[in-house]
Amino acid sequence: MHMRVEQMHRPHSFELPTRLDHAIGIARQAGQHVRALGVTKVLFVTDPGVRGSGITDRVERSLEAADVAVVMFDQVEPNPPTTLVAKATALYLEQGCDGLVAVGGGSSMDTAKAVGVEVSHGTPVLEYEAAEGRKPLSARIPPLVAIPTTGGTGSEMTQWAVITDEAREYKFNVGGPLIAAHVALVDPEMQATQPAPVTAGTGIDALCHAIECYTMQWAQPITDAVALLAIEYTATYLRRAYASRDDIEARYGMSQAAALAGMSYGSESAGAVHAMAQTLGGILPVAHGPAVGALLGPVMEFNWMGEPRRYARVAKALGVNTHELTTDEAAVAAVREVYRLVADVAIPSLQEQGVEVDMVPRLAAEAMTDPQTIGNPRDLSQRTYEWIYRRSLGLEASTIAGVGGG
Repeated sequence: MHMRVEQMHRPHSFELPTRLDHAIGIARQAGQHVRALGVTKVLFVTDPGVRGSGITDRVERSLEAADVAVVMFDQVEPNPPTTLVAKATALYLEQGCDGLVAVGGGSSMDTAKAVGVEVSHGTPVLEYEAAEGRKPLSARIPPLVAIPTTGGTGSEMTQWAVITDEAREYKFNVGGPLIAAHVALVDPEMQATQPAPVTAGTGIDALCHAIECYTMQWAQPITDAVALLAIEYTATYLRRAYASRDDIEARYGMSQAAALAGMSYGSESAGAVHAMAQTLGGILPVAHGPAVGALLGPVMEFNWMGEPRRYARVAKALGVNTHELTTDEAAVAAVREVYRLVADVAIPSLQEQGVEVDMVPRLAAEAMTDPQTIGNPRDLSQRTYEWIYRRSLGLEASTIAGVGGG
């Protein structure tokens, strides 16, 4: 396995503050886990769509059976803003809650984490923005049980919350072991109601976490291991999960891919895709997964020559037969395979997501300020970010034979 010299000199750490329990139907044991954490009254954080689907009922019944009181907050929205977090925090405090349960996608889990920060620190979550060098977290959040309903974001296992500062139109990160969920219950049954486009977007997000964390400059052996398996699982199961919501094996595989990719993302950082997608999500009301899906191929097309040996290993994890290929050929094959997967699960283009070409200079400038720019396997500048955005919009020709666009 190829290791960089800087990897061996740079101090690394890997901390996993979250207990992971996973099985078909395990969400029905939520009450037992909450009681074991000493919690008697939870703020139940979810979104209207998830609650409206009825999928939260089994968790609510489990909590009631364990004699845990439930205060419902079902107002989570995509790219959750600081105002939403403050509203949920006020409800937590008014109702005298002593713990949190999050059921939903990344937005619900990130909202719950951010509420935990405000409750445990007594100040707004914005004060702990990682990129601005603001004060680090100093207290563990209240007990949080995270139950994902999508196979992708991995927020149940990460040590990050991504929140939108509406005043700046900017998504910021708050992180560290103190923000992580105490328990993650990963249950593929909880993902059975998600429509195919959500399966596609969140699944590509998991793949992106794994690829970016494996190829970034700060990768380490432990994150390499979980990232590569996450890539394998996504390549094996995403198309099946997209094709049939009743394929429980595929749902299980994607739930594992998401959790594994979340572990790889949890201790370090990502790269240009997430810098760009988070920038985009702070300015436009785009869903994170589809934005990532539209950007992943073009970023890999730009990045592969910065880490060809690692990209060649990604190709193997994606199922590409690299036996007779050179390292560079295998690296390029990884890019082609990701473009193919993105097309197969019908990720919408950036234009379809509302991105206009005249936004490119601003988006590129904002991406340069995102902390995930640091560590990308190939040096970035505003000009190169502009090229990637334009490539994503189909305005630049591919640099790789056999890949369309432009």
